[in-house]
Amino acid sequence: MKSISKILLVALGFLSVSCIKEKNGETSDSRYQPKEFVEVKHPEWSKNATIYEANIRQFTPEGTFKAFEAHLPRIKAMGIDIIWLMPIHPIGVEKRKGTLGSEYSVKDYYGVNPEFGTKEDFKHLVDKIHSMGMYIIIDWVGNHSSWDNQLVKDHPDWYTKTEEGNFQPTPWYDWDDVIDFDYDKPELRKYMTEALVYWVKDFNIDGYRCDTAGFIPTDFWDNARAEMDAVKPVFMLGEWESRDLHKKAFDMTYSWTLFDKMVAVTRDKKSMGGLVEYMAHDVSTFPRDGYRMLFTDNHDMNSWNNNMEYNFGDGLEASIVLTGTINGMPLVYGGQEAGLNRSLKFFDKDLIDWSKMPYEGLFKKLFDLKHRNQALWNGKEGGVMVRIYSDKMEQVISFSRTKDKNRVIPIINYSDKPVTVKLNSKYLKGDYTEVFSGKKTTLKGDDVFTLKPWEYLILEK
Repeated sequence: MKSISKILLVALGFLSVSCIKEKNGETSDSRYQPKEFVEVKHPEWSKNATIYEANIRQFTPEGTFKAFEAHLPRIKAMGIDIIWLMPIHPIGVEKRKGTLGSEYSVKDYYGVNPEFGTKEDFKHLVDKIHSMGMYIIIDWVGNHSSWDNQLVKDHPDWYTKTEEGNFQPTPWYDWDDVIDFDYDKPELRKYMTEALVYWVKDFNIDGYRCDTAGFIPTDFWDNARAEMDAVKPVFMLGEWESRDLHKKAFDMTYSWTLFDKMVAVTRDKKSMGGLVEYMAHDVSTFPRDGYRMLFTDNHDMNSWNNNMEYNFGDGLEASIVLTGTINGMPLVYGGQEAGLNRSLKFFDKDLIDWSKMPYEGLFKKLFDLKHRNQALWNGKEGGVMVRIYSDKMEQVISFSRTKDKNRVIPIINYSDKPVTVKLNSKYLKGDYTEVFSGKKTTLKGDDVFTLKPWEYLILEK
C-alpha cells in the first residue's frame, strides 16, 4: 500500500507542475515542442571546415596521385580541411566522349583509373592527407554507369530501359556516354552500399561527394550513411539543393541559388534583391544544422562554358569574401586560387597554369578567420546571420554573426559605384579589428564607412 501511495503522490506532483506550467502559458506536451530537422551527426572535425575540389587529370602534367601530393603542403597552408577528388574510378571506353572520356562514366566501382596510378598510390595519398591533418572524400557516381561496366552484362535488370527495352541515359538528359540505374532493385542498392563501405573500410577515406544525389531515392542514402557510419564517422556532400537530404544522409548540399543570385548582380547588373532574399530564406527556412557548400566556381561551370572573370568581373573578390563569411562552407575549385580564367576541358587533357596565385592570399585570410572565430563555424556551431540596416540597402550588404563571445561583421559594397554608408550599428558597439588591414575600429552606433566599388571590410571581435 505504501508503494502505491508513493506512486500516486509522484503522479499528482507531476500533474500539479504540469497544471502550473499550462496556467503560465507553458506546455510540456511533446506535440508542441520544437524538433531538430537534421538527425545526421556531423564528424567533429567538420564544424569549421573548408573544402577543396581537385581534378587529378588536370592538376599536374603527370595527372597522377603521386604528382598531386606535391601540392598538398600549399593546399594545407591555404587553410583547406577537406580535399574532394573528382571520380577516381576507371572510365568507360564504349561511347566515350573526347580522347580521355568523362570521369563520371564509371566502368568499375571497385577499381582505380590507371591514368591516375594504382590502388597503392591512392592509399598512399589518403595516408599523406591524413598525416597533414586534412580529410579526403571522393566523388561517387551512383546514378548511372558506363555502357561497358561489367554490371551491364552481369545484371542488365539493374538498369532502366526505353519502351523498346533498350538501355538509356538518365531520361530527359543527353548524357549519351552513360546509362541509367534502376533503384527499385534491392540487389543494386545492396551492391552500391557495399561498394561505398569498401572505400571507407579498406582505404580509410572520410566520405563522398555524391553526383546527382537527388536522382537517387533518399531512403537509399539514409541507409548507406548508416552503414558507413558504422565503420567510421563519414562526411557526405550531396550534389543537390533540398532540405530532405539533410535529415539522415548528408552533411552538406550545394547552393547553386547563391551562385545565381551573385551572378545576377555582378554579371547581369540586376539589383541585390534576389541576393538579400536568399540570405533571408537561409536564416528562416534552411535547417539550422545543415551545411551548404558556397562557391564562385566549380567543375559544373564547365558545362555552362563560363568562368570566374566572366561571371563576376570586378566583383569576384567581393563574392569570394561573401562566400567565406555567410552561413555555409566555402569551396575552392582547384585552379581558382591561381586565377583560372577559362573553363577546363572535361574530356581531354587541359593543364592548370600554376605560375601565378592571385587569390591564394585572400582565401588564406578568410579561412584563418573561419578556423579561429566560432561565429563563422558551420551549422549550429556558428552564428546566425543578422542583417545590419543602413541608408544604402541597395548597394551594401552588411550583417553580423555572433557565437558566444565571438563576432564577425562583413560590410561589402556589392556594386560598381563608390558609396558612403551609415550603418544602424547601435547594438554592435565595441572594439573590432579589420581582418585584412589589421586596423582597429570602434563601433559607436550609426557608424559611417566610405567604400570603393566592390570594396569590403570584415570586422572581427
